[in-house]
Amino acid sequence: MKAIFFLLLIVSYAAFAQQPLSITTNKTTSLIFPFPIKHVDRGTKDVLVQPVKENENILLVKAASKGFSETNLSVVTGDGNVYSFTINYKDEPEGFLYELPVNRKASIATYANGILDNRGMLKGIRDKSWDMQARITGIYIKDHVIYYQLLLCNQSPIDYDIDLLRFYIRDKKKGKRTAAQEIECIPLYTAGNHQQIKAYNFSVVVVALEKFTIPDAKLLRVQLMEKNGGRHLKLKITNSKIVKAVVLPDLH
Repeated sequence: MKAIFFLLLIVSYAAFAQQPLSITTNKTTSLIFPFPIKHVDRGTKDVLVQPVKENENILLVKAASKGFSETNLSVVTGDGNVYSFTINYKDEPEGFLYELPVNRKASIATYANGILDNRGMLKGIRDKSWDMQARITGIYIKDHVIYYQLLLCNQSPIDYDIDLLRFYIRDKKKGKRTAAQEIECIPLYTAGNHQQIKAYNFSVVVVALEKFTIPDAKLLRVQLMEKNGGRHLKLKITNSKIVKAVVLPDLH
């Protein structure tokens, strides 16, 4: 019975995000975040907030007065994500307990940007053309996302403008009469400078893709094309490299 009551009180974040958070003076609203709360900012003093010492993920919210003008509340959590709420007054709010899921996009961005400074751990996947070189230096995984770390080195006196950075799956070999089938891999997030590599400079790029493995007869290919140029690069990643991805730790 308790479990059913708990579920009825919880409002999903998807529905919650479409409407303001209503609070009242004589009842407390509880916000449960997926990571510890690091900072809270109230739009006005009409909103009372109180962290819970026993649980750093919970914030208690209440109205200081009735009928206040609409305001806002911002909460920064330990994963670097910011939750922003529009707050208004209501005598009888629809719910008093909100369990907020991990902001997946924000977490992916946090991991991807964190990998940028990682020292290269992988060798053997590279291509070069006219003093421009691309290498896969790391493959990481966290939950349902795989992160590919690329090192792009320009050893020429001419800037390298990136026209296309593409991931796709394709057959290892193609028969003369068989059309090659390509499966496009759409990035969830791309971190780092993936616009231009200055002359005699380098850039580290991290691309986050949905988790997958590939059959033995196929390869994951990375295509890098130069805008208004001919220094095009292709990298080939086998399944044996993907299944050895380094597991990333939890965010704290």
